[in-house]
Amino acid sequence: MHHLYAWLRRRPLLVDGAWALLLLMFGLFEVIIDQPGTPDVPHLIALSAMSVVLLIRRRNPTPALVLTIVIGVFQLFDDIPPGAEALAMPAIAYSAAAYSPRWASRTALVGGVLAPIAAVVRWWDEPDVGVTGVTLFTLLLMGPFVIAWVLGDSVRTRRAYYAELEDRADRLERERDQQAQIAAASERARIARELHDVVAHNVSVMVVQADGAAYALDSAPELTREALGTISATGREALAEMRRLLGVLRSQGEGGAYVPQPGVEQLEDLLDRVRNAGLPVDLKVEGVPVELPQGVALTVYRIVQEALTNTRKHGGPNVTALVNLRYVGEDVELDVGDDGRGAAAPGDGMGHGLVGMSERVALFGGCLETGPRPGGGWRVHARLPVRPRVDGP
Repeated sequence: MHHLYAWLRRRPLLVDGAWALLLLMFGLFEVIIDQPGTPDVPHLIALSAMSVVLLIRRRNPTPALVLTIVIGVFQLFDDIPPGAEALAMPAIAYSAAAYSPRWASRTALVGGVLAPIAAVVRWWDEPDVGVTGVTLFTLLLMGPFVIAWVLGDSVRTRRAYYAELEDRADRLERERDQQAQIAAASERARIARELHDVVAHNVSVMVVQADGAAYALDSAPELTREALGTISATGREALAEMRRLLGVLRSQGEGGAYVPQPGVEQLEDLLDRVRNAGLPVDLKVEGVPVELPQGVALTVYRIVQEALTNTRKHGGPNVTALVNLRYVGEDVELDVGDDGRGAAAPGDGMGHGLVGMSERVALFGGCLETGPRPGGGWRVHARLPVRPRVDGP
């Protein structure tokens, strides 16, 4: 039975055609019984037209409603009492309420109320029945119209509700995809910053040491051996950092223990490698040191690393640098300055590093200032909150 119902639902025109044919046959039988002689041609016209309306009511509900009103007015003016064709009118009211625009739906409701009243006024011929009887009979005729209209309107409401649910599901799916894309872009930017800082710093040290080893290869073998050792150590450190970064790309369950992310405690090791690479640099700490969150500590480390890398690349000969770390209340301030010549132009390779530093600082609600120093050289100043700030009312 369920399969038969599903088969019929997929073929609404076949169902409506069967109902239209049944209505036409029943109406013809009624006309033949009432008028066995000459048939009532206007009645047959109204019956045939209503059968066609019943056939198209689902695909063209609004034209079907208009034709039904025209047929009803034709019957009123031509004095054709309603017969079997009136059985199709509740179905037309249902289709108009379910599938037509709102104005057509309201028109169908008004027509369903007025049609019984007009029929009673036009053809009522029972003078012995009182006003109460006439009223009850009229209400009884209205019942099928109103019930059919209410059912159609509920179908419209349910269909609109399902459409809204589908639209909401589509919006949620699009928002989910957008959030996933944003998260992926943010993760790619974070990994790009890490890779840039690690590669730029360590490769810069290796290049400087390799150049020094080439100059001292014949005249100072000991210095060459020391430079090669520094290159080897720096390369191993770069590989360790690269393995740690690539480890975060693995799926859960694959990873093991990775090298901890560097922080403030590793600044001395960083400065030692910078000094070994030929850049004199000092570290000055002011205030009472506090434990920094891992992200803030990593940001401080990367800013110092990038700033000193830029100093080594752009500062020129005989440049010195100073790293000043200050703990001020709820913030930590970082100054990295040098007395070199600074970057010659914005396009000389410092762009990506400065962008990376800005992005890191912005993640924690801090501020970053970079630019030439009044007395010469370059300065990088960053201020980061030790704890995330909570905006109050």
